[in-house]
Amino acid sequence: MDYIIWFKNLPPELATVIIANLPLIELRGAIPFALFYGVSPVLAYFLAAIGNIIPVIFILAMLGPLSSFLAKHSPFFDRFFNWLFVRTRAKHNKKIKRWGALALIFLVAIPLPMTGGWTGALVAFLFGFSFKRALGLISLGVLIAGLAVTLASLGVFKII
Repeated sequence: MDYIIWFKNLPPELATVIIANLPLIELRGAIPFALFYGVSPVLAYFLAAIGNIIPVIFILAMLGPLSSFLAKHSPFFDRFFNWLFVRTRAKHNKKIKRWGALALIFLVAIPLPMTGGWTGALVAFLFGFSFKRALGLISLGVLIAGLAVTLASLGVFKII
């Protein structure tokens, strides 16, 4: 938790929300941080969940227009996005078709590296989930992950 140094002069509640915004760290780092600094478990859970969902809203809203703009104005990005979408959809389409919404929820809910709200937003975009549906599913996954991380941080159970 080397990132603690960056946030030690902020109120722990604000730091919790900011840390939960960060890619890779998200609420998996924000909740233990908050608990370490004496924030109640319930408040830590809600602040981290809100902080984790905030960037998801922007990612879901901006990825489509940004990728369209870049593809339209750059042959490199046009080729890159075509390659990325075709490759990703071909590799994972069966799983998404089979599991659908549950796949997105579980991807976000499993508190492991490279899973979480940021990754869920990217996957939702790549597989064409609508903004509203993606936000709901990802938010549910974030709430589940937050509960798991909070309980694990309190020692109720251990995450391997």
